[in-house]
Amino acid sequence: MMSTSNPSLARRWVWALMPLLLLIVLVAVLVRFGPLGVFIKAFPPVEELTIDRVSLAPQMMAVHVTNGGPQPVTVAQVMVDEAYWEFSMAPGHTVPRLGQAIIAVPYPWVEGETHHLKLVSSTGLTFEHTIEVATATPTVDARYLATFTLLGIYVGVIPVLLGLLWFPFLRQLDQRWIAFFLSLTAGLLLFLGVEAVHDALETAGTLPPAFQGVGLVLVGLVITVLILVAVSRRVTSGADAVQRRLAIAFLIALGIGLHNLGEGLAIGAAYSLGKIALGTFLVLGFTIHNTTEGLGIVAPIARDRPAVRTLALLGILAGVPTILGSWIGGLNYSPVLATLFLAVGAGAIFQVVYELLKLMIGERPALGYQVAGFAAGLLVMYITGLFVAA
Repeated sequence: MMSTSNPSLARRWVWALMPLLLLIVLVAVLVRFGPLGVFIKAFPPVEELTIDRVSLAPQMMAVHVTNGGPQPVTVAQVMVDEAYWEFSMAPGHTVPRLGQAIIAVPYPWVEGETHHLKLVSSTGLTFEHTIEVATATPTVDARYLATFTLLGIYVGVIPVLLGLLWFPFLRQLDQRWIAFFLSLTAGLLLFLGVEAVHDALETAGTLPPAFQGVGLVLVGLVITVLILVAVSRRVTSGADAVQRRLAIAFLIALGIGLHNLGEGLAIGAAYSLGKIALGTFLVLGFTIHNTTEGLGIVAPIARDRPAVRTLALLGILAGVPTILGSWIGGLNYSPVLATLFLAVGAGAIFQVVYELLKLMIGERPALGYQVAGFAAGLLVMYITGLFVAA
């Protein structure tokens, strides 16, 4: 029995790997002898260098760059305000494909002034960046971390917990109004999901081309939906109505938490890049915006009697990721991570909206209350969103 199965397994692997091996040979031949080799030799290399951010310290600029093009890029000269300046570069002057480097430029920048950078490659191509308002980049210490922790608590944890205080009010409503607030929750979440997709695509537009920003959004969104669908089916399989409603509440809290992670990234990045006014406005706007999220979390369990500990866990799950996001954004903001996290948050929210719609259809409440609730949810998020800086 074993002697017949092993050759069969070996043949299967041969047939599986043969196309890949032949593809590798074909690509090698094309690059070495075929049209690709001719093109590479006949035309200058395509260079692409993205300036991710510029950190400022007294008498010093640190320029963080990423090579998103198909060829290595060698930085030959650095210009600041139309003058050439000496610089050092780590790990080296040549940045490989998908590689990163930090260019240190000793320069007497002026607080509050605008400065223009221009990097010149060995082939003569230039890559430019403007510092609109120069301000010192905060140094990372215990106080810095504590500040971002407090920001996350103010923006994410406290507003969500305040929203949970609507639970006693919801318990006193009849079935028609429960249907209204379930639909309102769906409207809230749909607005958040579309907003997250927009933010993800906007951030993806700042990525180097090689990172395929739109593709990264698609991967994060779809994989998150698929994972949560599998988790939801496992959790709700064989569960009674009360357990299913509680599971949906936790899924809502998880989806909101992943969305709030992106909000934390935005706030942390704004402060770390010196955009203090924008960061402050984001804090105020998101605080108002997020209070309505607590209402959405408790709406599915309004007819039940969850323990206070359960409500606290729901609030923590939805709010604490804001702290993590503010740390990531404040310590080392990455457009790639920001794009991925926003896409993951959008996928989580869309999956939760799907679960909510199934719950609402299964219970068959009054259609008029459902429509009114859904519209109210969209309007509430739009109006509170006016307090968030664009």
